[in-house]
Amino acid sequence: MFEIRIICAPTDADRVTHELAAAFRTGEPRTYPARDGRTRVYVTAEVRGPEWPTPEEAYEGAPDIIDALAAVTAIAAGAECFTRLDRAYYLRKAAVLDRIALGDGADWRDDLAAEAAADHFLDVAPAPAPCDPRAYVRQQYARWAATASPDPVR
Repeated sequence: MFEIRIICAPTDADRVTHELAAAFRTGEPRTYPARDGRTRVYVTAEVRGPEWPTPEEAYEGAPDIIDALAAVTAIAAGAECFTRLDRAYYLRKAAVLDRIALGDGADWRDDLAAEAAADHFLDVAPAPAPCDPRAYVRQQYARWAATASPDPVR
């Protein structure tokens, strides 16, 4: 968290604080007159982290869980032993396990499986900054699903 001080014309204070709020998470601006007739604005701010989609947003339009599991299983079954599969495979696997863990009737074992798959996905495709592994899987799945071409194994 850090403090920003702006000295500007009084007519610009609202616009400047609005622009800062768009770029950072900000607290309430504190406004004081400056000696030269301008305005001093003080704002406590912090850098916005990545926006994490909700599970509903991330998995909107995703195939049902049985089809997603079948797709992941088919990819793994078609690979040679000890083959490192591509990023999309580990993403899809982590996403389907996350969806299972979020479902009705899920228990701690489903959460553990989802966490392990998300952690493995982070090993394969590291996040740019430390984050919640399952939130990162949701973000990456939403991006992947928006750009992936439909295929029979999806």
